[in-house]
Amino acid sequence: MSKFIMAGLGALLLAGCTTPAQKAANMQAEMNEMMVVYGPACSRLGYAANSDQWRDCVLQLSAKEEAQRWGYPSYSVGYGRGRWGLGGRWGPYW
Repeated sequence: MSKFIMAGLGALLLAGCTTPAQKAANMQAEMNEMMVVYGPACSRLGYAANSDQWRDCVLQLSAKEEAQRWGYPSYSVGYGRGRWGLGGRWGPYW
């Protein structure tokens, strides 16, 4: 039974691997999607399409929306409430 579990786990791990070419293709597809979504807004803001400023605008709008969707990261510096609200440096029980 454990051999089957290990074989299944190994197959899952290998299925998750991607080649550099696949990673590059995924990144290109993601950037194309960002240009379609945020490009018109940047053009309306006055940036010339496909200029460096326009690309910066697309990236900034994408980052802004992502930060609004997922929240800004907050890191504990050893005191106060941390990201998950579990107390500070000494933990939630101190």
